[in-house]
Amino acid sequence: MRVTLDYGKTGMDVELPDNNVAAILSLGEAPPVDNPDDALREALDNPIGTESLADLAQGKTSACILICDVTRPVPNEFLLRGILEKLETAGIARQEILILIATGLHRPNLGDEIVELVGAQIAADYRVENHDGKNQDEHEYLGESPSGIPIWIDRRYLESDLKIATGLIEPHFMAGFSGGRKLVCPGIAAFETITKWHSPRFLEHPLARSGCLDGNPVHEENTAIAKVAGCDFIVNVTLDERRRVTSISAGEMEQAFLAGVEFARKVAKAEIAEPCDIVVTSSAGYPLDTTFYQSVKGLVSVLPILRKGGTIIIAASLSEGIGSPEFESTLREFDDLEEFLRQIIADEYFAMDQWQVEEMARACRHARIRYVSDGLPGTLLRQFFVESAGSVESAVAEALEEHGNEARIAVIPKGPYVMPELAPTA
Repeated sequence: MRVTLDYGKTGMDVELPDNNVAAILSLGEAPPVDNPDDALREALDNPIGTESLADLAQGKTSACILICDVTRPVPNEFLLRGILEKLETAGIARQEILILIATGLHRPNLGDEIVELVGAQIAADYRVENHDGKNQDEHEYLGESPSGIPIWIDRRYLESDLKIATGLIEPHFMAGFSGGRKLVCPGIAAFETITKWHSPRFLEHPLARSGCLDGNPVHEENTAIAKVAGCDFIVNVTLDERRRVTSISAGEMEQAFLAGVEFARKVAKAEIAEPCDIVVTSSAGYPLDTTFYQSVKGLVSVLPILRKGGTIIIAASLSEGIGSPEFESTLREFDDLEEFLRQIIADEYFAMDQWQVEEMARACRHARIRYVSDGLPGTLLRQFFVESAGSVESAVAEALEEHGNEARIAVIPKGPYVMPELAPTA
């Protein structure tokens, strides 16, 4: 059986044994929007739970539009064209509009990446700036969240008359779904806010997982933080396997987000009758698979359908390497992930990006992990609690030797964009 996994910008074709493949789990059918420009105008003019964007902009003298960074395949240029037209028609001067890249604690996007994000014309005509979560002086303190998290938010956003967030709604391995409130927290929050929100106190909760919002403390906290910071309007999209727009939800932050989630959940959920012994997956291709850090999402997302002690085989380009220096340092600091977990749960240890190591530890507790990548050598990958294989085919052959010739394989070509679940039993 020939399957194409999302990998870098080109994909990766692999041959898998027909007799062992129990299911290929993909995004559900959702036709692309016929005329995206018209659909966007309709969403902006008739939003969910609030006035039209044009009406909200009337009388305002400045605006801040939050966009995702380069790790997310959001059609920013398309969204911004429609939003900017409404703002300028309403009388907000171009020089008073800031497009703020909600990097959280990721690296800044510079040079050609700005053009990639927003298009050459918008990059030339508008202010496009990066959030810097490590620069405390650029943030304003707004008190504490209901659970005691100190709320520090980018001052440029807070000082704008009109606050808008854009984004992509897809499954998220901690917060349930991306989009909506996530552009505010962690998107434009300061280091102290993000690290407290990403602490084991929230991440170790059993409901802090992909597809879950009800009772998920990660979702509840960043929603509360975004409400304190304020957000006048959101514009979120969902995308199909070819990254065409399949829905647009715009309007009041919570109501429009939940409407988008309802659509995304139907498309992303993919059921299988029984757990599998082996899962072959990806890190969703470019831009999500450029670092080992981001690829962890592909590992955690498959756990609901994998037998304990099973094998995850993940293809990820890792073209930019490991990730942040802090993430790599934490991986190197511990010889044993169980010791790392004991440290962070006892609140005796903190390191930048430890939350991603924590999620990786969850996957390593559950499964044996083999990476297939052109970006990092196997000798390096093997230092980070995973194994390496020269090809998906050889990794599958090794896994079948371990689990037996009757082992069941699930294939998830789009990785964490799909939400695999076990079908309910009668």
